[in-house]
Amino acid sequence: MPLTLLIDSYCAAWSDENAQQRRALLLPIWSEGATYTDPTVHATGAEELLAHIARVLTKHPGARILRTSDVDVHHGIARFAWKFVMPDGSSFPEGLDIAFLDSSQKRITRIIGFFGPLVRSSVS
Repeated sequence: MPLTLLIDSYCAAWSDENAQQRRALLLPIWSEGATYTDPTVHATGAEELLAHIARVLTKHPGARILRTSDVDVHHGIARFAWKFVMPDGSSFPEGLDIAFLDSSQKRITRIIGFFGPLVRSSVS
């Protein structure tokens, strides 16, 4: 699976309201014991992540995660930008995910997510 398709499948798992379809999208690309961490949660394994996604989608029905950048990768670590889009087209500030990949770059072993844009430092 090309890396962009892997990341797009991950984003699609966050966007599908059907629990079985989310599971079908996530399980083939999520390594056993993989972790997901963002400012609101730390989830270990697919079941914890699927439960977290379900809570997010219950709170924001019809919301989607859309990849908004190319996927940049080196040394088995990828980064990509995304946005959380509501059904009416409004969105939250863009986020950034760092994805750690297995040696074949076919499965995710860890995601670290950040919300909002980076703030420029006042130090020059």
